[in-house]
Amino acid sequence: MKRFIYELSESWKIAFAQMQSNKTRSMLTALGVIIGIVAVTLMGTAITGIQTGFDRSMSILGDDVLYVSQFPWARVNDWWNYRDRREIKTEYAEPLNRMIAATPNSNLLLAVPTSSITKSVKRGDNQVTGILIQGTTADYPLISVVDFNEGRFFNEVENRAAGNVCLLGYDVADALFPSESPIGKEVQISGQQFRVLGVGARQGSFLGLFSLDSIVIVPLPTFKKFFSAKSESDVRVKVRDKLKLADAKDELTGLMRRVRALPPEKKNDFDINEQQAFKSTLDPVKNSIALAGLFITGLSLFVGAIGIMNITFVSVKERTKEIGTRKALGARRRTILLQFLIESTSLCILGGLIGLTFAYAMCFAIATAFPSFPVQFSVGLVLIGMFVSVFTGLVSGFAPAWSASRLDPVTALRYE
Repeated sequence: MKRFIYELSESWKIAFAQMQSNKTRSMLTALGVIIGIVAVTLMGTAITGIQTGFDRSMSILGDDVLYVSQFPWARVNDWWNYRDRREIKTEYAEPLNRMIAATPNSNLLLAVPTSSITKSVKRGDNQVTGILIQGTTADYPLISVVDFNEGRFFNEVENRAAGNVCLLGYDVADALFPSESPIGKEVQISGQQFRVLGVGARQGSFLGLFSLDSIVIVPLPTFKKFFSAKSESDVRVKVRDKLKLADAKDELTGLMRRVRALPPEKKNDFDINEQQAFKSTLDPVKNSIALAGLFITGLSLFVGAIGIMNITFVSVKERTKEIGTRKALGARRRTILLQFLIESTSLCILGGLIGLTFAYAMCFAIATAFPSFPVQFSVGLVLIGMFVSVFTGLVSGFAPAWSASRLDPVTALRYE
């Protein structure tokens, strides 16, 4: 054991001496590994970021909320079977709540209607376009995670009175009131004045498609009075126990068939959607990105490994006489094998450390330039990067190390 530890330490010393004496060659050789490690690390960071962003977006939908919609969220190839469906009415929420209350041990808790349309919002000379105007009831905070930067949500009295009050999304408030609090002040939507009651906390974007902070929420009766034309509606139903989501979905389907007065022989003319629909649609896309990334990074590392193997073969040829001398003095095959394996591995470790440094700097730059993208440079990625470096060094260095250990000392001593 002591002999092996001694051989190991001597091999590391020889490896570092070789890198110091051939600095330019060592750096150029390690370049392939550096590129490979940067690619591996950035791809891991990107995949982790996509997953984190996806989970964050899905949490906004709620894993305990079902959405009664006119069409399915998942992509369908038989769209013509859905085109003649009747619209979902916000009035469905009231009979649904009555039936839920009358059902013993119901898996459902509460139904809340929402309607939405895109409009511009003004305040003096400031204007923002493409803002989602959403009408709902005072029960909306019970089914959605509504955090407030300041102010409050409208109450039942304001809802029933169809008051011209609203809640602004973070981006809308920031654009219209850049240097003052909007609470108690007024904004204009389609020529109507609305008093601001609250400002929502920053939520970010949903799957990078649209901002969840570019929204204005108003009471549903007010929405119907001013914006009902060309609006889209759904009914959101809170589930009592998310572990029984399938049972809740079946129960809600039965209740909706009663509300829509569908006879037994007719198919559903509505859809019960949940966040799983998005997950099943986007998982293949995410997996394809991961496979493409692994192929690219694998190719980069393969090229780096070929470079390491090539230069190690060159090193064996250059030091054939040295190998013969060491073997003539009693060096074992294991010692020679270990020496060249450690040399190739040390080059890869050097490349891995430099690659991780570059990758960290690039991740920091990306996080600074795009703060909404969830970049996470984790300890796990560092460990994976170093493991890949060592593995690449061992694999690429084995063939030249094996050939060096098998050299005949007499032939090696006569090599010119």
